[in-house]
Amino acid sequence: MEITTLEGFYKTASDNLNKDISQLLPQGLTKEVGHFNVFDVSELAKLIKVKPNMTYNRRAYYKINLIDGRNRAEYADKVIDIETQALMFTTPKVPYNWIAKDMDQRGYFCLFSADFLAQSKSGVVLDELPIFKPGGYPCFHINEQEKEEIKAIFRKMHKEINSDYAYKYDLIRNYLMELIHYGQKLQPATDLYQEHNASSRVSSLFAELLERQFPIASPFQGLKLRTPKDYADQLSIHVNYLNRVLKQQTGQTTKSLISNRIIQEAKILLRQTEWNVSEIAFSLGFEEVAHFSNFFKKQTDCSPLTFRN
Repeated sequence: MEITTLEGFYKTASDNLNKDISQLLPQGLTKEVGHFNVFDVSELAKLIKVKPNMTYNRRAYYKINLIDGRNRAEYADKVIDIETQALMFTTPKVPYNWIAKDMDQRGYFCLFSADFLAQSKSGVVLDELPIFKPGGYPCFHINEQEKEEIKAIFRKMHKEINSDYAYKYDLIRNYLMELIHYGQKLQPATDLYQEHNASSRVSSLFAELLERQFPIASPFQGLKLRTPKDYADQLSIHVNYLNRVLKQQTGQTTKSLISNRIIQEAKILLRQTEWNVSEIAFSLGFEEVAHFSNFFKKQTDCSPLTFRN
């Protein structure tokens, strides 16, 4: 699964807006400060000619959205449809897909790195805050009054980041914490979540992750995901939940699905390449060739060399 870095975010934004990256970066930001930026969505929407959809992946930064428009956020185990307005929190630990339903988008969003709100600067441990814990409710329906109150916080951040005040980032941290606490005080809007299609989404995303590792193009490539837990971690769900969903959807266990795909690739490599068995074993994630041979024989009732010959 790809990870969108801050550099990647700005590169995409500059391409979409036809602006130089330096024009999007805040002034006075240093490595010691960490990264923070805030955007007015309506200003960006005027410059973008296509709907700003984002693919399913992880972001290497935190993001808070004041959403005012029709959108959809898709996680591994939930889908959130937003028809009016909402406040949404995203974390680097949880991948998601973002789909704008139309071009009429308003609101604000800010993004920041973990070191911007480091404990030494903010007094909090970011990942221990309830709003950023995986498995929680990252999105909240809000009414008009709440929208205006949240908008006022974003406007203060937007104004401050463009100021010449020497301690503006210290002040912005206070505004950011105010925004986080505002979100944590909101009750989870459980009516946003459509659990009925969660199983099919998890199954589909698992299959996508599995297939993305193949074909093996080099004996030095190696599989990054080998175990059910590896896949569950990538999807930010519990491995037991993944096993249960795949059993329901496919009739097979997670381990069986992974093993079957590895065997399929092993057969291709044995028949269509000149790699030796040791190279094939390594490329498929086996540290010892004996482990691969035992695995292959258990699955096919013959050894790799017998199958090749």
